[in-house]
Amino acid sequence: MMMEFRKAQEQDLARIVELIRQAKEFLKVSGVDQWQDGYPDQSDIEKDIRDGIGYVMTDGGIILAYTGIDFRGEPAYDSIRGQWLNDQPYAVIHRTAVDNAVKGKGLAQRVFAETEKIARKQGVYNIRIDTDEDNNIMRHVIEKMGFTYCGTVIFANSPKIAFQKCILPQQDA
Repeated sequence: MMMEFRKAQEQDLARIVELIRQAKEFLKVSGVDQWQDGYPDQSDIEKDIRDGIGYVMTDGGIILAYTGIDFRGEPAYDSIRGQWLNDQPYAVIHRTAVDNAVKGKGLAQRVFAETEKIARKQGVYNIRIDTDEDNNIMRHVIEKMGFTYCGTVIFANSPKIAFQKCILPQQDA
């Protein structure tokens, strides 16, 4: 596999929207309420691309996964019920979706690992993420990648469980 992790571009939009659609359907079939209210929609992805925070994982030029990596902070995280590990700058992982054809093959973990590399390059050593409590697949990935449960945040009047990971600077980078 010739995997590449890169910033999303306008011409990637239709494929990314398809991955989000697949993810919404997958969550629905799995009985997970997350992403069943219209969010994220095409305009959210267009904004990610415009803002330079959308990323894709490709294999041979085919987009297999999408995520948002935002260093601007997340206002909803300011009012956590619980406590973050620290108050240092952080990257937020948002809107991660993996093609159904490659689900269960560790692609989400690779996306998270690439996110850590990008954060390190920017001198940021904390990553935060949230998900619905009943999204057991994403919770499994989050926990497997070494994130610590920190509490609950509210997005669009909906509680989400929030996690943080402190990453170390690479000595060999």
